[in-house]
Amino acid sequence: MAPVAAAAAQTGGSREEVIARMDWPQLKAAVKGCTACALRAGCTQTVFGVGDESARWLLVGEAPGAEEDRLGEPFVGQAGKLLDNMLAAIGLARDTDVYIANVLKCRPPGNRNPQPDEVAKCSPYLVRQVELIGPKLIVAMGRFAAQTLLNTDATIGSLRGTVHRYQGVPLIVTYHPAYLLRNLPDKAKAWADLLFAKRTIAGG
Repeated sequence: MAPVAAAAAQTGGSREEVIARMDWPQLKAAVKGCTACALRAGCTQTVFGVGDESARWLLVGEAPGAEEDRLGEPFVGQAGKLLDNMLAAIGLARDTDVYIANVLKCRPPGNRNPQPDEVAKCSPYLVRQVELIGPKLIVAMGRFAAQTLLNTDATIGSLRGTVHRYQGVPLIVTYHPAYLLRNLPDKAKAWADLLFAKRTIAGG
């Protein structure tokens, strides 16, 4: 039996309640051993997150891709390099100033969009990560992350440039680095979003 299911059976609580009480080591172990949806059977490993566990900035992407699945770290490869460069341009570093996570911790086959049941099973982990980190700002990177965190089907274009809220934390929406690699003209918009995020956190 998976760790979360076993704890839920032991305490009589729901899966969400069990996850909501976990500390960092328990949460990492739970994600690593999770079999709540079918994705774990088809991926190499889970991708929990990386960075400063008490960071002021939390960046949230969609789900691991092939490289992330292979290395066990979010935002690697060309998209990761672009993200690191963007962060460096506003004085931030991946390992010390931000925490980076995804909505899903396992790679969907063929990098397809996550399905509603997969999001429902995985979301409690992200909710707990947010609670443990206690960020001052969340940056949702890409349409899927933004729509999931804000529970909306609105476009990125309509969500950009506004301070939203997730669990009471200010949230800014921008493009996913992988999208920017395919749509270079939108890099300027993403840069504007990062400057907006920097102003927002400075004002908070």
